[in-house]
Amino acid sequence: MRKPAQLRSPEQIENRISSVVAATPGESAEEALRHFTARLAFETDPADVAADLQAGAAMPYSILDVRGVGSFERGHLPGARSCPSSSINAEVAAALPEGMLVVYCWGPGCNGAQKAAARLAAHGRQVKEMIGGFEYWVREGLPVEGDNAERLSGLADQDLVG
Repeated sequence: MRKPAQLRSPEQIENRISSVVAATPGESAEEALRHFTARLAFETDPADVAADLQAGAAMPYSILDVRGVGSFERGHLPGARSCPSSSINAEVAAALPEGMLVVYCWGPGCNGAQKAAARLAAHGRQVKEMIGGFEYWVREGLPVEGDNAERLSGLADQDLVG
């Protein structure tokens, strides 16, 4: 039977065991609270957007798919508007519905949502990014609209999501 791990002092850890995670010390609880609260002011996720859609109430935001038009046509979130990131200028930003905007792109490997959010904010719009993007929306088995909606709905990976 394996012995339980022994606690080590910081000096022992530094001298004998290297930890990539602990190499940079964590922040105080107060700093962590500020950091994570600030992130929530800029981000949402597929589960939260889906909960709002499922509730059926009028949402205080509009959902923007900032991928290309062809990608939007193949599949997008219910009620999303196509607004390719590269098309966003002052005129486009002003023509969008009033209120907060929630933007998404392909997924975590795509920074189109951040670029779109920055452009929209530069034109005075309140904006949040839906982290995980369309990829995680689909992986979580959430409803999809568009030409390939049925096929995309079959890509849900319930073993990965709770």
